[in-house]
Amino acid sequence: MPPSQGSAHPFRLLGVYAALLAVIYALVFFTGDHSPSAKLGIDLQGGTRVTLTARTPDGNKPSQDSLKKAQEIIENRVNGLGVSGSEVVIDGDNLVITVPGEDSQQARALATTAKLYIRPVLFATEPQAGGAAPPATGTAPPGTAPPATDAPVPAPGEATPPVPGAVTLPGDATLPGDATLAPTTPAPQSRVFPAQAPPTPTPTPGGLTHQQQQAKEIADAKALRQSTDQQVQQVAVAAMDCTKPDPLAGNDDPALPLVTCSQDGTEVFLLGPSRIDGQEIADATSGLNSQQARHEVNLEFKSAGADAWSDLTGEYVNKRVAFVLDSQVVSAPQVQQGPQLGGRTSISGSFTADSASELANTLKYGSLPLSFQTSEAETVSATLGLSSLKAGLLAGAIGLIAVLLYCLLVYRMLGLLAGFSLIAAGVAVYGIIVLLGRWIGFTLDLAGIAGLIIGIGLTADSFVVFFERIKDEMREGRSFRSAVPRGWARAQRTNLSGKTVSLIASVVLYLLAAGQVKGFAFTLGVTTVLDVIVLYLVTAPLLMLAARSPFWAKPSVNGLGSVQQIARERGQARSKEMSR
Repeated sequence: MPPSQGSAHPFRLLGVYAALLAVIYALVFFTGDHSPSAKLGIDLQGGTRVTLTARTPDGNKPSQDSLKKAQEIIENRVNGLGVSGSEVVIDGDNLVITVPGEDSQQARALATTAKLYIRPVLFATEPQAGGAAPPATGTAPPGTAPPATDAPVPAPGEATPPVPGAVTLPGDATLPGDATLAPTTPAPQSRVFPAQAPPTPTPTPGGLTHQQQQAKEIADAKALRQSTDQQVQQVAVAAMDCTKPDPLAGNDDPALPLVTCSQDGTEVFLLGPSRIDGQEIADATSGLNSQQARHEVNLEFKSAGADAWSDLTGEYVNKRVAFVLDSQVVSAPQVQQGPQLGGRTSISGSFTADSASELANTLKYGSLPLSFQTSEAETVSATLGLSSLKAGLLAGAIGLIAVLLYCLLVYRMLGLLAGFSLIAAGVAVYGIIVLLGRWIGFTLDLAGIAGLIIGIGLTADSFVVFFERIKDEMREGRSFRSAVPRGWARAQRTNLSGKTVSLIASVVLYLLAAGQVKGFAFTLGVTTVLDVIVLYLVTAPLLMLAARSPFWAKPSVNGLGSVQQIARERGQARSKEMSR
């Protein structure tokens, strides 16, 4: 059998591989940041990774356009905070935010939906469900007096604010300023939020998927807390529990009233429809109010927003307006004077310097087109990350040394050729990982290192198959020179079949898995493809050159003396049989 086509010019094939390495490392050193360092995952360098799952009101999958828009806004927020080394990637229907460092709150803050509406306060009281502290005292940005804790007098033409347990008054009559919340007995509601005692969930035939359950919770919350019916509003205020997560967060309808809590959970508000949208904010900055010794978020409105703010403050003098962020009241100051011209105001609340800066940065770049919930969060310290990196590199080195020792023990000097091929493959893999991190944001994590270590085993398996086929040919009585090309012709079919199976498994695992498992599947697939390239461009040509050398043909060098002895014994046995 003649040598396999493509193996007759070993120097040419080795030259092709050398050229590939030259191209790879030319791209590494002369493009991008010119750094030969691989991009490491947070489990190797330390940091926080937050996986966000989109919440849509109808329970359907989010569109790719909305995910890309959300990705762009969050990236702008990252740049605004000056967080270096952060990344935001789309992973299926999720967004994955990775932020270096150990401050997990920073990564979570980047995912805030940040839908800001300014609504008039129609009624405010203490929470009746779950218990809370006395109402907080807010202050208006332009004034100095504390906000009123009694129900405000509605503006002319507006509906009288409903009071739970009270009778709706006819005509122009208003509720007394000392009206208090009376307990009511609302109809049972099958929802998690708002809470009622006790909730009675309605079983659904066949059950609901997670997305369907979310959509149901949002729809139920809207039906109760955004109703225009005063009796339903009374029930919503009475049933509001500020201690539980809000399924409506970021999904409220700005055109409808809203029953919601303050961000610190000390007040329940009945708010009117939105008068100003957060999209009308031109700029947002944070700063310290030295007169009142508190941190504030200063807002500057666009022209339409400035006009709306002037109208609102002129209409609600001595009344409260609420800044509602993601369906929660951040601040509800009393308007001390109006109308306020110039299109500037500020939001006050329980802010620290960092939280005020984060909110300003979030409002500056606009709200996300989707609301998200955190489905997975992971924080790794830099020290632990360094330890993990060392452990991964040590495991890879031990695996490589073990493979080399096995090849040297079994195949003698031919094991050196296997070692050279492994080194050539490793050099190419590293360069490719550096480039992938630069081009598509691929990060090497512990799972990826595991895939690389398994790739070492797969590459060694290719050598074993090749060497064993050479042994089979020599047992048939062929010389080492003639056994190598014939063994290669048989071995390449077996190797290609095995690599195809490994590649299919990697692709399927990558498509079906999520998170770090994808990194494992990706690196395993890369090493599998590169193994085939190394097999054809390095391993086979090296053995073809060795087959032509008298030195490598010596049994003491290639370790095939026992195989040649078996071949001689078989030949002698056949000669005896033929002589009979």
